[in-house]
Amino acid sequence: MASATSTKTKPASKAGATVPPKQKTQMHRRSRTGCYTCRLRRKKCDEGNPTCTACKHLGLQCEYKRPMWWSNNDARRKHKDDIKMIIKRKKLSEKSSTVHHSVNSPPGLSHSLPTSATFSDPLDRTRSASIDSHFGFNFNSPQSAHEFTPFATPQLPHEFMFSPYSPYEIDVKTERQMFVNDIPTLRESTTSTFSTYQTPPPPGTVLPSFPLEGEWTEQVYSERRESLTEETLNVNFFDFSHGPSMNSRQVAIELDEGDQRLLEHFIQFVLPTIFPILESNQHGSVSSDLILPALQSNKGYLHCCLSIAAQHYKATMGLQGEEIDGDIMRHRYATISSLCDALNMDENHQEILEAALGLIFFQCCVGRFDDSLPDIPWHQHFQAAISLVQKLDLPRLVSDPNAPLTQAPFNMTLTAWIDILGATMQGRAPAFAHTYREKHLSPTNPSLGLRELMGCEDRVMYLISEIACLEALKKDGMDDITLCQHVHVLGDQIGLTEMGEGTPILPFNSNGSLSPKQLSKNITAAFRLAARIYLCSLVPGFYPAQASCIGLAEKLTTVLQQIPSGPTGFDRSLAWVYLVGGSVSIPGSSFRGFFEDRIAQLDDLANFGSFGRVACLLREVWLQADHQQATSPHSATSEAPQQYIHWRDVMQMKGWDYLLI
Repeated sequence: MASATSTKTKPASKAGATVPPKQKTQMHRRSRTGCYTCRLRRKKCDEGNPTCTACKHLGLQCEYKRPMWWSNNDARRKHKDDIKMIIKRKKLSEKSSTVHHSVNSPPGLSHSLPTSATFSDPLDRTRSASIDSHFGFNFNSPQSAHEFTPFATPQLPHEFMFSPYSPYEIDVKTERQMFVNDIPTLRESTTSTFSTYQTPPPPGTVLPSFPLEGEWTEQVYSERRESLTEETLNVNFFDFSHGPSMNSRQVAIELDEGDQRLLEHFIQFVLPTIFPILESNQHGSVSSDLILPALQSNKGYLHCCLSIAAQHYKATMGLQGEEIDGDIMRHRYATISSLCDALNMDENHQEILEAALGLIFFQCCVGRFDDSLPDIPWHQHFQAAISLVQKLDLPRLVSDPNAPLTQAPFNMTLTAWIDILGATMQGRAPAFAHTYREKHLSPTNPSLGLRELMGCEDRVMYLISEIACLEALKKDGMDDITLCQHVHVLGDQIGLTEMGEGTPILPFNSNGSLSPKQLSKNITAAFRLAARIYLCSLVPGFYPAQASCIGLAEKLTTVLQQIPSGPTGFDRSLAWVYLVGGSVSIPGSSFRGFFEDRIAQLDDLANFGSFGRVACLLREVWLQADHQQATSPHSATSEAPQQYIHWRDVMQMKGWDYLLI
């Protein structure tokens, strides 16, 4: 048998032909200076500066310095999967539609921005005559030299606004089993996949002049090349108390057919709208780290979400009937029953708190203002949440100067947001006002995560807490002189938060992607102005027709114009700001027309949740205020003070008990 390693005989060469010596194969030497993104993709890098051609074409983050994810296999694998998704979406976009760019800018986008040569400010830059009351305080002007720009930058139509949610898919696995005489027989398993990928616009759509391929990547990786001041996103900012996140995004829950449909509706339509600002900062963390794990491990939370899904489905589909109302009430009752049982056993405090906060906060996203189904008021749920927060010792954990937390407890952050703004709903002091005061004064550990959660900087939220405390003291009989002294001090404190802040601009980078940092600056500016209005309303003799109040409302309108609108915008996260600013807007003010325009852009979404309730309340406030002004013996130009119709009084008159946040 021939040897397997025998050498084959080479064929003889032709006579007279010279056989050149065998050359070594030319091997391509991999560049050691190419970007790490191309190295990960195993693609040749042309080493362009600051961005190589391949990364620029795909809108990828081009990094020449060794990134943190390179040394971690799991992070590297996840990074590679994200890049594959971007490439897939780009190919789908190119295949689905041919985008025709207009030669000229779309209507409304051709206006040039003001320059140093053309800038003019119709707003009064001098300090106005304060509150027009005999106390002589000035709360209208910022403490810094920066003012808000007067021009109204044209808003992009909402169909051109890129979705603030990252494209991802979720697999929901549900199981059903049939029993005959208590004997299990048939068992079915169903997996439904939901994708948040949005279909590209139809052919012929005129798009803005920025490139489409970078529309998503800014939200996943901050574009340091685009803006040196853009922050690196910290996806591990919050402690969701669930352990490791879900990498598979698969939910395995045993439900019957009706509840399966509700769960599917919740994941597909409700989940992406719950924390839009947090999602814009930390992609996928809300679903993978918070909601999906809680759906599987927390029965009370599951029933809460199913009830919210049924409520959302009823409102969006315009349904009426016993079946959908029965679904809402059945799961609402199951949630409350599970909470009561757990409270009686005094265990699983984190899970109970999670479900209780869900019952409170999720109502702000769904339902119509005129829904008459019986429910427990939000502040009664919140009393249970306060007790649980205290049992878990969360206030001490977040404010201990000797042991600053590396991660903010998510449940405490959400509690603080509800606590502070909820206190303004009832005219009382926040339950944890002392904790917020300590955080505000802390030199080492001031953040509670409020900016990351809802967009407004923590210091401004702490000051709103102080204003709520001051209002509670006013209701308890504080004298006017002392009250106005406190108002003056808080006005100065609000001014300190404006130091170094620039002019609000639309929160988009040059490639059209959302800038989370600029969005937060704009939202903070809006809350800051609303806080000033709230503070001014405490001064004796306040009424909305005063020049200083009119100036604040106009500035607020200017800032709100720099926040994305429409179904994929963030107006529904600013219900409290619209409430406070709108409640002092007078007939003919730009705020009223602007607010109605934002309602029109939201379309049907403007009727649901807190935003829909604010719209209904403001129209009632305006109706009563305008009627009072029309029938008042004093004219609108009279110096005599007019009665201020407070939005809280209108709510009480109507029997409304809303949490408008």
